[in-house]
Amino acid sequence: METIRVIVVDEQPLFRQGICSTLEQTGDCVIIGKSTEYAEILELSRIGNPDVALIDAGLTTSDPLEIARQLRHLIPQMAIMILTPSEDEERLFQSIKVGAAAYYTRNISPEELVDAVHRVSRGEYLINDDVLSKPQLASRVLKSFRELAVEEEDTVTKDLYSPLSSREVEILDYISRGNSNKEIAKSLKISDQTVKNHITSILKKLSVNDRTAAVVHALRHGWIKIHDS
Repeated sequence: METIRVIVVDEQPLFRQGICSTLEQTGDCVIIGKSTEYAEILELSRIGNPDVALIDAGLTTSDPLEIARQLRHLIPQMAIMILTPSEDEERLFQSIKVGAAAYYTRNISPEELVDAVHRVSRGEYLINDDVLSKPQLASRVLKSFRELAVEEEDTVTKDLYSPLSSREVEILDYISRGNSNKEIAKSLKISDQTVKNHITSILKKLSVNDRTAAVVHALRHGWIKIHDS
């Protein structure tokens, strides 16, 4: 059984202990650190090389999104899970931008938490399928893609070779248009699970943790083009 190394960034002692106890009871999760201090979190991560970071979006001692951003920079393969006090579209958008693999409210059940940690540790992207079905949020994400494409215009390399299959490029193109997994599956007449399998393959081949990074990578190499909403 492969061990999953987890760092917990939460300033509420009771909730933090609940997370740790729940994960440790699985037998394959090891808590390598618990902190809310920016410098200590980075140091614990350098030493422990965690697979998953659970970050409280309501932190008051540090900026949780900046912590997420720095952790992704420090350990690109690590999965970030954001636990938010309440539904907040702005916070969700910012979490997508920093590359979070999962975003849940803090009333997540122990079973859901364990399942999510295992899945993101395997490279799955659990930002809910309905995220990009929200028109305003989808528009913002696409605008962000366009801005990144413009910023990188001078350095885009038109690679003739892509490590992705034609189907994977097609799926990335659909993602760049703001389609959810279910919408992609319907358009391509394949199952939701097949779409998820393709996305997992894409992330692995491109060595990225989330769909946003995969789309930007593909844009920068000229494999896909950004589309208007």
